[in-house]
Amino acid sequence: MTPTHRLDIAPLTARAFAPFGEVLDVADAELRLINDGNTERYHRLAATDMDSAGRAIVSLFRGKARSFPFTIAMMERHPDGSQAFWPLSGRPWLVVVAEDEEGRPGRPRAFLASASQGVNYRRNVWHHPLMALDEMSDFLIIDREGPGSNLEEFFYEKPYEIVVVPAASTLAR
Repeated sequence: MTPTHRLDIAPLTARAFAPFGEVLDVADAELRLINDGNTERYHRLAATDMDSAGRAIVSLFRGKARSFPFTIAMMERHPDGSQAFWPLSGRPWLVVVAEDEEGRPGRPRAFLASASQGVNYRRNVWHHPLMALDEMSDFLIIDREGPGSNLEEFFYEKPYEIVVVPAASTLAR
């Protein structure tokens, strides 16, 4: 299958990502000093959203670096719970999402997340699986565990292609 659509990459900002969930970034978070002032708490970066049958769990994902050009042929979503990703390896990474169009993902949008930005996908948000850059990277994940299948996949008839990832320094936030 030959890609027929090219995807550009934009910087990850709270405003641009708002239709899909929250950007997890301490830069704009409410700071609370706790533990007699010895600890900074960046309060409520995001809220989990799970159906009543599930519970929130914390996992570590270790993602292999993607090579480019890269074809976006598939998107997935989780109807029963939100899913948060927080990078742990100190490297930028890609976030690819799409709006729902009558039960199918529309045209994907690609965002370059900095090494200090995470995301919380809302329930039912179409997104591409984890996209680490440069080398293997670890991510802290908060998502749903529970009965039933919390995964839907969709394969595009005509895939999209990301030709190259710009350097993080070239995208202003």
